[in-house]
Amino acid sequence: MRVSELDQSMSGPKKPKIDWSRMEEADNFAKTVKLFRQGKYDDDSFRRFRLQHGAYGTRMTGDYAMVRIKLPAGEVYPHQLERIAQLSEQYSIGSAHFSTRENVQLHWVILEDVSEILRALAEVGLTSREACGNSIRNVMCSPMSGVCKDEEFDATPYALATARFFLRNPMAQNLPRKFKFNFTCCEKHGMARIVDVGLIPQIREVDGRKQRGFKIFLGGGLGNKSYVGHQLEDFTLEEDLLYTSMAVIRLFDRMGDRKNMARNRMRYLVHDMGWDKFQNLVLKERAIVRATQSVVTHLDVDKMPDEIRRPIRISDQGGSATPDGYARWLKTDTEKQKQSGYRSVFITLEAGDITANQLKALAGMIGDFSAEGKARTGFTQNIALRYVHEDDLPLLYSKLLEVGLARSGALTMAVPIGCSGTTSCNLALTNSHRLAKEIQRKFLELKYDEDDDLRDSSIKISGCPNSCGQHGIATIGFFGGGARVGKDMYANYQMLLGGRSDGEARLGDTCLRVPAKRVIPVIIKVIELFKANKKPDDDLKSWIHRIVNSSGDTEIKTVADIKKAVGPLTIPPTKEEDPDFYLDYGSDASYHTKTGKGECAA
Repeated sequence: MRVSELDQSMSGPKKPKIDWSRMEEADNFAKTVKLFRQGKYDDDSFRRFRLQHGAYGTRMTGDYAMVRIKLPAGEVYPHQLERIAQLSEQYSIGSAHFSTRENVQLHWVILEDVSEILRALAEVGLTSREACGNSIRNVMCSPMSGVCKDEEFDATPYALATARFFLRNPMAQNLPRKFKFNFTCCEKHGMARIVDVGLIPQIREVDGRKQRGFKIFLGGGLGNKSYVGHQLEDFTLEEDLLYTSMAVIRLFDRMGDRKNMARNRMRYLVHDMGWDKFQNLVLKERAIVRATQSVVTHLDVDKMPDEIRRPIRISDQGGSATPDGYARWLKTDTEKQKQSGYRSVFITLEAGDITANQLKALAGMIGDFSAEGKARTGFTQNIALRYVHEDDLPLLYSKLLEVGLARSGALTMAVPIGCSGTTSCNLALTNSHRLAKEIQRKFLELKYDEDDDLRDSSIKISGCPNSCGQHGIATIGFFGGGARVGKDMYANYQMLLGGRSDGEARLGDTCLRVPAKRVIPVIIKVIELFKANKKPDDDLKSWIHRIVNSSGDTEIKTVADIKKAVGPLTIPPTKEEDPDFYLDYGSDASYHTKTGKGECAA
């Protein structure tokens, strides 16, 4: 054995630059729960208060909550993961759930215990404030920001500054509906066009010198009705980032539809008003904001780069053989960084779930293997360890293998996104969460993660039309509903094809309805059709893109042709022929579509 590299500057674990917490909020939550239990707080007022503090309603009960912990820009430190693991064991179900919005969720928490979780989170600088409700939600940033080969500069400090400015800001406490920012690194990584405000960093020459700024998109978003965002202007200077953000929020606050909850997201305002008119209003409002704001109103961007210190440890195992599966994992779970000699490692989870013991082990690995001393979360329900030296990858793989976190496929189609579905959500109609896990297990068994033709494609599943699982921007997407044969109901999904969130962002086209227990055979059939009809340079994503544009030139030319080919697989048997067909995944009870009151779950 040998020591890889000795860095005398190592002085213990790194600490977060920003403390997001307020300890008094935990005490206030505890007092308010008592008042609510005593009947001194009406249901609607308590619900607004609860959501403002990140406690979301749990399916069919008022005695439990889901606590949503915000990780601004996706950053999380080892001691914070250890605390989340501890809280999961003490107050939740022994596991945590990583969402598609860089939050961590603790499910089935007794309402009276929420304040204890808030207090413990505050001790490590974390908060759930404004993780739910009609406010500015967690400000996201691509986990590849800072390490992406195609980025023009790292947007992370701007995402953190934006999050800090708007957290607890009075202008963001009572918006018509939730509001989302999404920073990314480049056109490929992120969802800048599918969010209220999406930002891609740019460097342009202005007045003879190179200046930082952003390409800003407004009015995108997913839901029962989804829209792709519009670019505000060719280039927005760095100094105008805050003014632009404030202008958009002020317009939405004044003009958003507060009466009709089904149509009060900003994307509806943009659509109903028309882009040209909305764009003009934003530019005028920005001029007003710039002229009237005090000089102390500014975005405090910390441009000091993080210190990269390669940890002291053993870099090999004395010549022992690399464990089985390493090459497959290296191919499907790691990405080369622009920094020479380092990779980002994406930990494959099952529909975002991780046990408390795995969280504790992962926290230790961050300290042992990441030269930046922290992890990042992303848009696909996984966790990224960045700045892992390539010499240390075999040992990291061995450590992940020991705790069941070395599954392959994190960056491939074989690992679908699935929202929480009927496991906890009031609005869900199907168990999308469990379906995503079933697909992952089957597709890893079939080694679809190793197929380069499938790598850049995606499968995303929502338990209802509300798009928490991002089905509208998936290569193959599904959202849940119910269907029946006579008096017997079964879980059913609408399948969409051809969605994408990259530079050619588009929403998927509806194809056909697929029973839950036939989703896996239908996806396999679509892949078989692709293999039989592809051109030499096609991958699945480009092939389906051509099909949804009705420009196929083989036996499969249009979405109608795919529908015809897979249609026989979707015909339901009778209950006598196949009783299991009428049970949703993870359930042994008769299927039904009973739902509760929605609380803006995405």
